[in-house]
Amino acid sequence: MQAITPFIWFENQAEEAANFYVDIFPNSKINKIVRYPKAAEATAGRPAGSVMTVDLVINGLKFTFLNGGKQPGFELPGAISFVINCETQEEIDKYWDALTAGGKPIQCGWLTDKFNVAWQVVPTILSKLLSDPDSAKVERVTTCFMKMVKFDIAELEKAAKG
Repeated sequence: MQAITPFIWFENQAEEAANFYVDIFPNSKINKIVRYPKAAEATAGRPAGSVMTVDLVINGLKFTFLNGGKQPGFELPGAISFVINCETQEEIDKYWDALTAGGKPIQCGWLTDKFNVAWQVVPTILSKLLSDPDSAKVERVTTCFMKMVKFDIAELEKAAKG
């Protein structure tokens, strides 16, 4: 069993979001949808039969999504994000294009999707380049990536070479 499960509060788009992510990521599926019972209508403010939670797997990681309604303090902030480590530019492009559709690109690989969930689409080579013992190379790569919105592996490699 996974020790920690990400749990995301949605106003009323839990099932839509689950289907969106399952379509984007490999090794993903919806495991279970739980619906609000009649007894919860008054307390939860959600109609009986509507989706309460969705248990799903996104690329092998278990999540639970909740339709909790609109509650102050439970909006999706950008302070928490999910990092997608990509080996190739094709992977970066695929996830970037899918997740920014209806969402918003930010900077340095960060974006928010149409549900306002924050993601980072990051090339795995970046960590290697930033931990290089050559400090001049690290400075060039950092200067390069700080100007990027979506990461470009070829540009990072070019910066590393000088």
